[in-house]
Amino acid sequence: MTLPVTIEMIEDAAVQISGSVLHTPTIEARRLGEHLGCSLQLKLENLQHTSSFKVRGSCVKLQGLTPSERERGVVAMSAGNHAQGVAYHAARLAIPATIVMPATTPFSKIERTRAHGARIVLEGRTVADCAARTQALIDEEGLVPVHPYDDPDIIRGQGTVGLEIDADAGPLDCVVVPIGGGGLMAGMAVALKARRPDIQMIGVQVDSFPSMYDAVKGLPNRAGGSTLAEGIAVKQPGVLTREIIAEIVDEIVLVPERAIERAVQFLVEHQRVVAEGAGAAGIAALLHAPERFAGRSVATVLCGGNIDSRLLSSVLMRGLVRDGRLIRLRLEISDEPGMLATVAETIGRTGGNIVEVLHHRMFQDIPVKSADLDVVVETRNTDHVDEILARFAELGIEARLLGIEAARPKA
Repeated sequence: MTLPVTIEMIEDAAVQISGSVLHTPTIEARRLGEHLGCSLQLKLENLQHTSSFKVRGSCVKLQGLTPSERERGVVAMSAGNHAQGVAYHAARLAIPATIVMPATTPFSKIERTRAHGARIVLEGRTVADCAARTQALIDEEGLVPVHPYDDPDIIRGQGTVGLEIDADAGPLDCVVVPIGGGGLMAGMAVALKARRPDIQMIGVQVDSFPSMYDAVKGLPNRAGGSTLAEGIAVKQPGVLTREIIAEIVDEIVLVPERAIERAVQFLVEHQRVVAEGAGAAGIAALLHAPERFAGRSVATVLCGGNIDSRLLSSVLMRGLVRDGRLIRLRLEISDEPGMLATVAETIGRTGGNIVEVLHHRMFQDIPVKSADLDVVVETRNTDHVDEILARFAELGIEARLLGIEAARPKA
């Protein structure tokens, strides 16, 4: 079968983008690999100029425009990484750029895109809502559309990631790649299968947006919902990308939302690397089914690092709760002098660190001479939590964990 993108096209794209796009490092993630039971390498596309691989395809597409097309200007619809990639190269090449973004896009992403000189048009609540406005701009102003994934130039630009992995990584059994519209996986699969025919290409989608998985397997489209991995939350995969992926990609796996969140946390804690939800999807696949990759040599692409600081903070704090390293205790105590000191001393002697204390004396179904005390405590692990609970039991103080379902590690 003749594919719409070839290895020769990707090799030509690599020449075109040289000097305009970073050749990002591929590093050994020894500590994380040991935890997961495999030999692991990370391709750090989160270090690109706009913290995402999207600058590659955008560079190829915009550099290939005719003088007339450059003068007319380009338009793209995106809520994040594609928007910044197009805006970045449009500014570099002095091409007018218009980006149609959902009105719900975080201010930080809007401002980063605007900072490259792009005209921003806000429309609707989702990227899908932007389609009609984008088409109207094409019709009314003659703007040249830059599709985020379903374009041979975009696909071959993204495929240069595969060429760099081939050049920089040692022997590999498989490469795990996040899939949204499919441009990155399609390009990388063409490149790596041409260079290393025996390599296994495994795609990853979050289970709330299994659009490519469903398309390849002939299932009804089930995509929809809210996800931390918004960069791969694509409702309709590309036609060209689907054709390539169905032909040469070995497997697509689905991961739950909690695995995406866990992957972002693990990358920060074990590798000191920041990735957005979509960028961490490959790690999520390894965390969700480590037995699939045990003992194998694996590479994955951290395809983006554009995560909101507040959201990252929430992910890390929730991770502490999930691991039993930050807990909330409710203690039923007698409302008398010295009890608060007793509680603090008990926790302190076990090595716990009190973060927050809240007394409940009113509006509670407790005796008038008693009080409920909520204490947020930083701990070492779940064994340490059990030690603290045991100490209070010895003192005759009833103590229970609040949010216990979140305070114990999940498999």
